Amino acid sequence: MNTFEDFKIKKQLQKAIVDLGLEEPTPIQQASYSTILGGSDFVGIAQTGTGKTFAYLLPILQDLKYSDQKHPRILILAPTRELVIQIVEQIEILTPYLSVRALGVFGGSNNINNQKRAVAEGVDIIVGTPRRLYDLVLANVLRLKSIKKLVIDEVDVMLDFGYKTQLRNIFEYLPTRRQNILFSATMTTYVDQLMGDFLVNPVKKTISISGTPLENISQEAYAVSNFYTKANLLHYLLEDKEEYSKVLIFVASKVSADRLAETLENFETEISVIHSSKEQNHRTKSIEKFESGKSRILIATDVIARGIDIDEISTVISFDTPFYPENYIHRIGRTGRAGKQGRSILLYNEKETELKDAIESLMNYTIPLNELPEAVKISSELTPEEDVKPVDPHAELADEDSTVQKGASFHKKSAKNSKVRNEVKSYERKIKKKYKKPQKRGDKIQNKNSSKKKW
Repeated sequence: MNTFEDFKIKKQLQKAIVDLGLEEPTPIQQASYSTILGGSDFVGIAQTGTGKTFAYLLPILQDLKYSDQKHPRILILAPTRELVIQIVEQIEILTPYLSVRALGVFGGSNNINNQKRAVAEGVDIIVGTPRRLYDLVLANVLRLKSIKKLVIDEVDVMLDFGYKTQLRNIFEYLPTRRQNILFSATMTTYVDQLMGDFLVNPVKKTISISGTPLENISQEAYAVSNFYTKANLLHYLLEDKEEYSKVLIFVASKVSADRLAETLENFETEISVIHSSKEQNHRTKSIEKFESGKSRILIATDVIARGIDIDEISTVISFDTPFYPENYIHRIGRTGRAGKQGRSILLYNEKETELKDAIESLMNYTIPLNELPEAVKISSELTPEEDVKPVDPHAELADEDSTVQKGASFHKKSAKNSKVRNEVKSYERKIKKKYKKPQKRGDKIQNKNSSKKKW
């Protein structure tokens, strides 16, 4: 299939595609359309920015017939608010000539009562983060027995971030006979286990190996001793507004994001910051400002940035070396889109050297190392976090979707962190009081023995 016309899709969808100016489907869209439309379980592995959302939306919308029933027929799960919003927007731009009711549900500042009313009015496609969707199910507002197709987007993130138990709880409310569609940027052990547990003879298509560096993205690295020296280097680079016209900066934690924004005070009017502690309105406005060009620089954490789909990013800077090497691939995939040249810069200190080595091992590629410019001042000042190991980004999940106690692949919680258990109990009591039904499934805590049990 070389054009969308070869898909032989209905006129209403074809017209929307023409309006969008799209001509040729991406490889993952070509690989998935017929299989998903045919009703088989499907697993698509492709890098960020390859058109995965349209890859499952097009066949789903092609097959979706008009109905005025109240209960949804399509369920799409996504790990972050931003991705939920993005998917709903993609549905809307594909359906101006179709009568399709789509609703996004997620926690945080978004009032659950408003979402309950919206669900009660009737919906064809519901897109949501696991916890909020599960809360609506427990409230007996959302019923999933009419679901014909289940899509889990960014399934690797969903599982790596500890949503396994929440997914299992949702599966209990779904009909056994349904089509399962999984999309992921990486193929992890958890993804492979999930495929084996509930997919039936799935068709798997791998479009690009996650560890392969994109040819149109130039990569470079700087060995930098500490946070404030990194900030000085960043300040030096960002002075060139022509070269660094639209810069996405990744940091490891919310604390680092706020601290970096404060340190780069000379660029205060050009910087937007997003992380899970920011209110949803702030996050949405920050992304809009960056997308429109009102902000030249966006500082973000990995968890939140997985929901960002913005074109024409000139440079991706990894201020902190990612804890998981796959995340580096996701990061650099934000630039160099649509055949354009992109640029990636990795900053790493001595403690992050092993993380950098893991990235290069995954890619089978050595990132070229630049000398630190003489004009960059080397700082001796350290942050409190620089006395400990690199930050595990799972800490970012104090988001609206979980207070997660991690499983076997995470460090053991110390006694001082035992408050997490109380928070879990608090959540159970809250749900019990709210819905008059005891909840024992542990919505916020992943089973420590999950790796030994089949789910």
